[in-house]
Amino acid sequence: MTNELMTWATMIEVPVFAALFRLIIKNKRENDSSFTSHKQLNDEAIGLVKESLSEFKLHVARNYVSVNYLKDVENRLTNHLLRIEKKLDQVGGRRHD
Repeated sequence: MTNELMTWATMIEVPVFAALFRLIIKNKRENDSSFTSHKQLNDEAIGLVKESLSEFKLHVARNYVSVNYLKDVENRLTNHLLRIEKKLDQVGGRRHD
């Protein structure tokens, strides 16, 4: 019985465990390699996105409204709203009289 058990372990279990161990090591290497390549692609993509964002910010800064123009529009709108408020106060004051 002991001899059969040793034969079983030597003939079957040891090669199976060795093959399983090799399979695990191979799988780990492939995963590490895949992870490294995906990380590199991801870093390149992030770099492209950052570059595109910088270009877009520059485009917006050059081609859209300036702060001075926004302040001018804000002042005009505020003055117009104040005039409307005065008219509403006058109309409201007449109704209460």
